[in-house]
Parts: sequence; C-alpha cells; structure tokens
Amino acid sequence: MRRPEIVRSIRFRLTVVYSTLLFALGGAALGITYFAVERTTSAQPINERTAKIYENWRYVGTTTVAEVSEIEAAINYNTLQTLRTYSLIALGGLFVVSLAVGWILSGRVLRPVGAITRTAREIQATDLTRRIRLDGPHDELRDLADTIDSMLDRLDQAFRSQRQLIDDASHELRSPLAIIRTHLDATLTAPDATEAERTRSVEVIDRATTRMSRLVEDLLATARRDADTLTDTEADLTAIAREAGEEWFLPDRPLQLRYATTGGLRLIGDADALRRAVGNLVSNAVRLAPDGSTVTVATGRTGTWLWVAVADEGPGISADDLPKVFDRFWRRSTSGGAGRNKERRTGLGLAIVRQITESHGGQVAAYSTLGQGSTFVLWLPSTDRAGDQPPPTANPWPRPDSR
Repeated sequence: MRRPEIVRSIRFRLTVVYSTLLFALGGAALGITYFAVERTTSAQPINERTAKIYENWRYVGTTTVAEVSEIEAAINYNTLQTLRTYSLIALGGLFVVSLAVGWILSGRVLRPVGAITRTAREIQATDLTRRIRLDGPHDELRDLADTIDSMLDRLDQAFRSQRQLIDDASHELRSPLAIIRTHLDATLTAPDATEAERTRSVEVIDRATTRMSRLVEDLLATARRDADTLTDTEADLTAIAREAGEEWFLPDRPLQLRYATTGGLRLIGDADALRRAVGNLVSNAVRLAPDGSTVTVATGRTGTWLWVAVADEGPGISADDLPKVFDRFWRRSTSGGAGRNKERRTGLGLAIVRQITESHGGQVAAYSTLGQGSTFVLWLPSTDRAGDQPPPTANPWPRPDSR
C-alpha cells in the first residue's frame, strides 16, 4: 500500500524526530520527579484503621506519634496518586505540543529548501534567468543555494553561446546555400545557358561549397574543444610555431615568411590544437598581407609566460574594431587597398584561436595600427609557472619590420 505523500515527506520525518526528542525529554523529567517524590516519602493507602485515627484526631484533637505517621503516609499516598494522574495528563499534552513544535521547527528548517524547489520548478531550459538568491545565515543551505545559482549562471552562459553559435552558423550557411540553389536553377539546369555561363556557375558553386566546408570544419573544431576531448601533453612551443608556419604559408604568393624563435619553450597542452591556433593566425596574415611584404612568426618568454606572435604588414585594424576581432563570425570589410578582398572567410578563425588559448589557461592579444600591420600574440603558461600572475599587457613583438 502506497503511503500518503505527507508521510513520505522530509518535514514529516523531521517532525517525528523533534516530537520524539521533546516527548522523551519531557517524559524523562516527569518520571524523574515522580521517582524522586516516591522514594523520599512513605506512602500507604487509607484503610479502616487510618480512617478511625483521622476521625479521632479531627473530632477529639488527640492522637499519638505513630498514629500521625499513619496519617502522613496516607496523605503522601494520595499526593502520589494525584501526581501520577497529572503526570499522565501532562504527558498527553506534551505529546500534542511536541508534534506542533516539531512541525513548526521542521517547517522553518526546510523553508530554504522550499524556496530552492520553487525556483527550480520555475526554471525552464529556454529561460535560465531565474536565480534563488537565498537570504539568511551563511549555513549549508545558503551554500547550496549559492552553488546552484553559480551553476545556473554557467548553464545560462553555455546555452546563450550555443544559441548564438547556432543562429550565426545558420545565417552563414544560408548565404552559400542560396548561391548554390540560384546557380543551379538559373544556369546549370537551364537548357539555353551557354558554356561560359555554366563554367562560371561551377566556379561560383565551388567557392560556395569550399566556404561551407571550411565553416563546418571550424564548427567541429569549436565543438571538440568545448567538449574537452583533446589530450594535453608536454610540447615545444617553438616547434609548434614553425610547423604551423610551414603548413599554412602559401608558396605561390610573393611573400616572405620569417622566423624569430627561441628554444626551450616547454608547456603542457594539446600540440595539434595549438598548431591550429597559430596556423589560423598565419593564414589570416598571409591572406591580408600585401605582395612583397613579410610575415613574421616569433616566440619568446616573459617571466613564467610563453608567447608566440604572428605579425604582418597588412592594412591593420582600427581601434574600434580591435576589441571585436576574436568574436565569433565577426568580419571587417577588406575591400580595396593593400588588404584587398581575396577570399571571404567563415569568421570563426580568430574565435577558435581565443578558445584554444583560453582552454590552455592563456590569453590572446591583438595590437594593430591602420596602414602599418597587425600583431597577434598568444600568451601561454610555461610548465614551471606558479601562482596566478596574469600575463603582461605589453606587445612582446612591437616592431617586426625593424628586427
């Protein structure tokens, strides 16, 4: 048989505990009192002899000492009887009072739990803005509520980032899909289309599919790093920087790739992910650098922080755009000038760079001047780093053209 819900509640169990303790203490106090009175007095019930002695003393006024003792014993006996009766009545009242007190005390103790439960019921997956914000003393329940609020903050931020990523990815995929559909309907499936028009449509579709493939790869890289599925081992930052430069530098461009590296830069991290981060910086530098310029890949150490910098001589970034360069799907216009619009990117490259760097306990920084180029720096903790000292804010590679 299923027990009623109130019987299965914590409040009911706490009430039983409180009531039992109060009833036991009260019963023990009454029992000790009765035992003490009973042991310190001589009591016997009233019999015919005691009644005659009492009547004689009452009307005649004379009695012996022995007779007085018998009268006192009879009075004590009546007193004990009365004490026993009132004790039983008090125990009954104490039981009722203990239940009420236990119910009230358990309700006060569980009041914060009720607030936590009500807030949790009101929270939905689509709305994580509600918080418990429990008042009262800093006890275990307050710590529990604060921990849940902190967890909700992290979940809210994660869901917001996920929704933003999905919305941005949907927006980015919509454009190449529309381009592919338009050229399929207007040219490739049209019987009167010329060969030149078909060739041009194929080239446009190829660029659109390449852009979609790159976007999907960037999204997968972001998801893998978010899921923390990569393996961290001891790695050499200089070797990672050189390998990234060799992989991403385009030999068909009239550019010069220069290395300014330092040996002995050891850190704990995922070499493949760090190579991708540096490679994204090299890829951006090569894409935006004017012909005949130099792209520099440099590494070094400042205190207990290691750094890798990628500097170019491209068009630079304005001061207003500089804080936004690491945001997802942010792109500036690169049409015209030295940084001509060579290829439209996904807008995830620098966001992935920041994500990989921060997942290694580091920070990213960008330094740029319009018309003079940009320098992107990854600050990473070395293997011998101790404490929580933040990385330096100064550019470790301020003028690559003069080195």
